[in-house]
Amino acid sequence: MRYGYRRVHVLLRREGWNINIKKAYRIYNELGLQLRNKTPKRRVKAKLRDDRKPATEPNETWAMDFVHDQLATGRKIRVLTVVDTFSRFSPIVDPRFSYRAEDVVQSLERACARVGYGGAAQRGCFAEFSIFFA
Repeated sequence: MRYGYRRVHVLLRREGWNINIKKAYRIYNELGLQLRNKTPKRRVKAKLRDDRKPATEPNETWAMDFVHDQLATGRKIRVLTVVDTFSRFSPIVDPRFSYRAEDVVQSLERACARVGYGGAAQRGCFAEFSIFFA
Protein backbone atom coordinates (compact mmCIF):
# COMPACT_ATOMS: atom_id res chain seq x y z
CA MET A 1 0.00 0.00 0.00
CA ARG A 2 1.10 3.57 -0.65
CA TYR A 3 0.49 5.80 2.36
CA GLY A 4 1.58 9.40 2.63
CA TYR A 5 1.76 11.35 5.84
CA ARG A 6 -1.81 12.63 5.41
CA ARG A 7 -3.21 9.12 5.15
CA VAL A 8 -1.11 7.99 8.13
CA HIS A 9 -2.48 10.96 10.11
CA VAL A 10 -6.06 9.94 9.34
CA LEU A 11 -5.40 6.32 10.34
CA LEU A 12 -3.79 7.41 13.63
CA ARG A 13 -6.75 9.67 14.43
CA ARG A 14 -9.15 6.78 13.77
CA GLU A 15 -7.23 4.63 16.24
CA GLY A 16 -7.61 7.30 18.92
CA TRP A 17 -4.22 9.02 18.80
CA ASN A 18 -4.55 12.75 19.49
CA ILE A 19 -1.91 14.00 17.03
CA ASN A 20 -1.96 16.98 14.69
CA ILE A 21 -0.85 16.82 11.08
CA LYS A 22 2.39 18.77 11.61
CA LYS A 23 3.62 16.25 14.15
CA ALA A 24 2.60 13.37 11.90
CA TYR A 25 4.60 14.96 9.07
CA ARG A 26 7.67 15.47 11.28
CA ILE A 27 7.65 11.85 12.51
CA TYR A 28 6.99 10.58 8.98
CA ASN A 29 10.12 12.41 7.74
CA GLU A 30 12.25 11.37 10.73
CA LEU A 31 11.48 7.73 9.98
CA GLY A 32 12.70 8.28 6.43
CA LEU A 33 9.34 7.47 4.90
CA GLN A 34 8.58 9.03 1.57
CA LEU A 35 5.72 8.69 -0.85
CA ARG A 36 7.30 8.99 -4.27
CA ASN A 37 5.30 10.41 -7.12
CA LYS A 38 4.35 8.01 -9.86
CA THR A 39 5.60 8.82 -13.34
CA PRO A 40 2.59 9.47 -15.56
CA LYS A 41 2.24 6.90 -18.34
CA ARG A 42 2.17 9.53 -21.06
CA ARG A 43 5.71 10.59 -20.14
CA VAL A 44 6.92 7.01 -20.14
CA LYS A 45 5.59 6.58 -23.69
CA ALA A 46 7.26 9.79 -24.79
CA LYS A 47 10.62 8.48 -23.57
CA LEU A 48 10.26 5.48 -25.88
CA ARG A 49 10.13 7.78 -28.93
CA ASP A 50 13.86 8.52 -28.89
CA ASP A 51 14.33 6.70 -32.19
CA ARG A 52 12.60 9.49 -34.13
CA LYS A 53 14.99 11.78 -35.92
CA PRO A 54 13.98 15.23 -37.18
CA ALA A 55 13.07 15.49 -40.86
CA THR A 56 15.73 17.02 -43.09
CA GLU A 57 13.71 17.52 -46.28
CA PRO A 58 10.06 17.96 -47.32
CA ASN A 59 7.87 14.89 -47.74
CA GLU A 60 10.22 12.75 -45.63
CA THR A 61 8.04 12.29 -42.54
CA TRP A 62 4.32 12.81 -42.05
CA ALA A 63 2.59 13.04 -38.69
CA MET A 64 -1.04 11.87 -38.50
CA ASP A 65 -3.68 12.30 -35.85
CA PHE A 66 -7.41 12.76 -35.32
CA VAL A 67 -9.00 15.96 -34.04
CA HIS A 68 -12.39 15.60 -32.36
CA ASP A 69 -15.10 18.25 -32.06
CA GLN A 70 -18.83 18.55 -31.59
CA LEU A 71 -21.19 20.55 -33.78
CA ALA A 72 -23.89 22.88 -32.43
CA THR A 73 -26.44 20.17 -33.26
CA GLY A 74 -24.66 17.74 -30.94
CA ARG A 75 -23.17 15.50 -33.63
CA LYS A 76 -19.56 14.56 -33.10
CA ILE A 77 -17.11 15.12 -35.92
CA ARG A 78 -13.63 13.69 -36.43
CA VAL A 79 -10.99 15.30 -38.62
CA LEU A 80 -8.02 13.32 -39.94
CA THR A 81 -5.03 15.64 -40.10
CA VAL A 82 -1.72 14.79 -41.74
CA VAL A 83 1.18 17.23 -41.51
CA ASP A 84 4.60 17.16 -43.16
CA THR A 85 6.93 17.57 -40.16
CA PHE A 86 9.58 19.48 -42.12
CA SER A 87 7.57 22.01 -44.16
CA ARG A 88 4.40 22.01 -41.97
CA PHE A 89 2.37 21.50 -45.15
CA SER A 90 -0.87 19.61 -44.54
CA PRO A 91 -1.76 17.29 -47.43
CA ILE A 92 -4.88 16.01 -45.64
CA VAL A 93 -7.52 17.69 -43.52
CA ASP A 94 -10.44 15.32 -43.96
CA PRO A 95 -13.55 15.85 -41.75
CA ARG A 96 -16.11 13.04 -41.36
CA PHE A 97 -18.74 11.94 -38.91
CA SER A 98 -17.35 8.41 -38.72
CA TYR A 99 -14.05 6.89 -39.77
CA ARG A 100 -13.26 3.32 -40.70
CA ALA A 101 -9.83 1.96 -41.49
CA GLU A 102 -10.68 1.96 -45.21
CA ASP A 103 -11.49 5.67 -45.06
CA VAL A 104 -8.07 6.45 -43.58
CA VAL A 105 -6.33 4.35 -46.24
CA GLN A 106 -8.32 6.04 -49.05
CA SER A 107 -7.48 9.51 -47.71
CA LEU A 108 -3.78 8.62 -47.50
CA GLU A 109 -3.80 7.15 -51.01
CA ARG A 110 -5.40 10.34 -52.40
CA ALA A 111 -2.77 12.48 -50.67
CA CYS A 112 0.07 10.26 -51.90
CA ALA A 113 -1.26 10.45 -55.46
CA ARG A 114 -1.28 14.26 -55.24
CA VAL A 115 1.91 14.94 -53.26
CA GLY A 116 3.93 11.74 -53.59
CA TYR A 117 4.80 9.09 -51.07
CA GLY A 118 6.48 10.16 -47.86
CA GLY A 119 9.31 8.30 -46.20
CA ALA A 120 7.61 7.43 -42.91
CA ALA A 121 4.45 8.19 -40.97
CA GLN A 122 4.27 9.07 -37.29
CA ARG A 123 0.94 8.43 -35.68
CA GLY A 124 -0.59 10.22 -32.72
CA CYS A 125 -0.43 8.81 -29.22
CA PHE A 126 -3.82 7.11 -29.62
CA ALA A 127 -4.23 3.53 -30.77
CA GLU A 128 -6.80 4.55 -33.38
CA PHE A 129 -4.56 3.58 -36.26
CA SER A 130 -1.16 2.17 -36.81
CA ILE A 131 -0.01 2.78 -40.38
CA PHE A 132 3.56 2.98 -41.59
CA PHE A 133 4.21 3.21 -45.32
CA ALA A 134 7.38 3.22 -47.35
